[in-house]
Amino acid sequence: MLYAQGEYFDTVLFHIHQAIEKYLKAYLQHEGWNLKKTHDIEMLLTETFQYNHIFEKYLDFGRKITGYYIETRYPPGPLSQYCRTEIKDMLRTAHEIITLVTESILT
Repeated sequence: MLYAQGEYFDTVLFHIHQAIEKYLKAYLQHEGWNLKKTHDIEMLLTETFQYNHIFEKYLDFGRKITGYYIETRYPPGPLSQYCRTEIKDMLRTAHEIITLVTESILT
């Protein structure tokens, strides 16, 4: 909804990060992983490799979304600016990961 309005991209990115973090942690716990306190999507994706290497293709996404999250939570400095196309790509990638996790858990 916020993306469709063309506003609040920082909030959109925050929620993308939060959703992916929760889905990856759910997947890892489903596989028997012990929960760790982290917000690092790249690290969580790396942890998934021991169960399914398909997640490797999302490492660049993990680096980018984690970097943005850290910028917003642990300043100083200006926030990175993302254009509408980049946000759309991140939403698409997030949807792919969510679908992959959901299918993996439900099958």
